Amino acid sequence: MGDYSIAKTLDYKGLPCPMPVVKISQDIGSVDVGEVIEVLTTDPGSLADFPAWAKTSGNEILETQQDEGTIHIFVRRVK
Repeated sequence: MGDYSIAKTLDYKGLPCPMPVVKISQDIGSVDVGEVIEVLTTDPGSLADFPAWAKTSGNEILETQQDEGTIHIFVRRVK
């Protein structure tokens, strides 16, 4: 993991596409600008959806990890 601390973990496991991206759009405001959210998802589409969402929303994907069917996406709130 990179050199950052997790402000909040959001569990979106089991949600089908496009719900993880819809949910992060709603939930990103629950942390302050500069803080990092860890998103847990099982939707393989999230690997493409989150970078596209970050590009359009102006937020930053710091890192993506996968283990045992769970995808961990670390998002820094920029705006």
